[in-house]
Amino acid sequence: MTTHQHRRPEWPRQLRLPGQAAAPEGPVDMFMMYLMHHAFRRDLAAFTAAVPHTPVDDLVTWQSLADRWTLFAEALHHHHAGEDAWLWPALLEVAGEVDRDTLEAMEAEHEGIDPLLDAAAAGFDRMAAGADEDERAALAVRLVAARECLGRHLVHEETDAMRVLQEHFTQADWDALDEKFREGITFRRVVALVPWALHGVPPAALPDLFARTGSAHHVIWRLTHRRFARAEQRTFRFAHDRLARKAG
Repeated sequence: MTTHQHRRPEWPRQLRLPGQAAAPEGPVDMFMMYLMHHAFRRDLAAFTAAVPHTPVDDLVTWQSLADRWTLFAEALHHHHAGEDAWLWPALLEVAGEVDRDTLEAMEAEHEGIDPLLDAAAAGFDRMAAGADEDERAALAVRLVAARECLGRHLVHEETDAMRVLQEHFTQADWDALDEKFREGITFRRVVALVPWALHGVPPAALPDLFARTGSAHHVIWRLTHRRFARAEQRTFRFAHDRLARKAG
């Protein structure tokens, strides 16, 4: 691990996606981190838009929303668990005192997000089982809180924690940790995650992303992204319908 202070021409071009707060320069290509963050922001925006407008008696759609929440929450939990187990401890070993507060805050912020996610999951389950408008309103409030809490955390991580990472990590350091992040992920899970992670990414960014992820991810995306998009349209259709009416 080494400390890097000045921009070097051989460093990778960092991925920038809509909603992203920052992408500190450095020797480590953090595209997968930023891709996941984009997916988390996108999902919480979709859930907060859909819940207030989904009819309480449409139990089929509520079950779809509950299942879709599970996909989101499991991806976020795996991401945060990996950071807490490997990334923040590794950075704390090499970072100076001035950056310790930032790194220690990362895990604490994760702990603040978890109860909001659990409460939302319980709310979706209740709606899928048959609930009333008061329960829907309560779920909508929980989702706004989760979106705001996670949003603040992602800004903090992208702005400050990623700066610390770029100052102290090499690409080899990150690659070794990335292997740990991938532990336990089955091929079936990869097939589910690829279209999820890439959904809503600006088309112009896709060729560069596939160049970084490799041909296998490109093939999976080509085989799955249309089906995933159709499922998204069904699950979030009341939010989409409302937006279409407003646009009209």
